[in-house]
Order: sequence, then structure tokens, then C-alpha cells
Amino acid sequence: MERVIGILGGMGPLATVELFRRIVLKTPAKKDQDHPRIIIYNNSKIPDRTAYILGKGENPLPELIESAKKLEAWGADFIIMPCNTAHYFAEEIQKAINIPFIDMVEETAEYIKNLGLKKVGILATDGTIKGMVYHRALLSRGIKIAVPNEKDQKSLMDAIYDGIKAGNIEWGRSEMLKVAKKLEKRVDGLIAGCTEVSVGLRQEDFKIPLIDPMDVIAEKAVKLALDL
Repeated sequence: MERVIGILGGMGPLATVELFRRIVLKTPAKKDQDHPRIIIYNNSKIPDRTAYILGKGENPLPELIESAKKLEAWGADFIIMPCNTAHYFAEEIQKAINIPFIDMVEETAEYIKNLGLKKVGILATDGTIKGMVYHRALLSRGIKIAVPNEKDQKSLMDAIYDGIKAGNIEWGRSEMLKVAKKLEKRVDGLIAGCTEVSVGLRQEDFKIPLIDPMDVIAEKAVKLALDL
């Protein structure tokens, strides 16, 4: 049975476009009609997730739940969400709806376990790191975690917010790469744990696997939608 994909987007809009693009590219289609139906709600008014987790902003959960309910009402059979930091609220979102919320963080942790990696570095926002969004999923599978030092983490946040999110993509990419290259020396794999990092970095930049949760969730969505 074919299922309709619901994308809870807008965090940020560029990341939402990128997830849609990857789903299209990963679909084994010979013609338009072979593609799954997708409903995208690009709600860019959802308050900043990192700001809230760090105690500096409005709670995004009401908007996240409202968005998920809209996708369900519009006919989505399951929901995916490209924003890593927003997965801090994954359990609450799932409780509020009657269709499955496919957790990108859990799917990524399982993928890393299957690759046999023992220690991974997380390139993500302060909210994802401080909110321990990936920690539980990885540690429960016996995978160790490394994160950038304080100075490098600040550089990474600048690259995400003043770089990619602000449209300064080349500058953001070069700043990101400096931080990632240092972290690469300490681990056997890197997680692009922020959708802006997915936009900025590429596998060919590294000698170790760069795990992109957006790829993981795009593949999962195609399989679920087309019953593959």
C-alpha cells in the first residue's frame, strides 16, 4: 500500500527543500507517477529550537504539535522532520498525533550501529548538544560520542546561523570544514547533526564516513511510502 509522506518543515526552509530534493532523487522512478505523494508544511514561524533549549526563547512545542496535526488532517500517513534540534520534542509530537512520527535521530543511530562505528563526532547546534538529542540514541547502542571544544562549537554555530541560514553558504562551509577536520581526528565517523551542516559538508571532504541524518530519513521515507 502506498503511503503519503508528511514533511514538518520550515526549520529552516532551505533544509526542507533539501529533504524534498533527496526524497525525489532516492525514489526509484521511471516516470512522474512512480513518485510518492508528499505534503510539505513549511512553517517558518516555529520559534528557534536552540534558543528554547538554552532557556533564551519561546517554546516551539505548541507550533510543532499544531503543524503535525495539520499534516495529519491533510492526509499524511506518517511524518518526518528534517530539523535535528526539533527532535528534542519528538516524544511529545508523537503523543499528540495518531499517525507515526518517524524519528530521524533513532533511525540514524541504528544506521551507525549497523555500520559498526564505535565512536562518532557530532556537528550540531548548541541545542542539539546541550539537549542531548543524539546522546541517548547513540549511548544506548554502545556508541561513544565526541563533540567540538567550546571555541570550535562557537565557530560552528556562527557557520550555521551567520553562514548557511543567512545565505552566506561558501563562508559557512569553510568555517564548518575547519571545525569538522579537527573533530575527524578523534572519531571513526561524523554526524552532520544539523540540517545546515548537511547543506554545507560533503562526504568527499573526509576520509571517514560522514553520516547524514537527512539521507537516512529520506531513504526511510521512500521505503515506507512505496512499501519497498
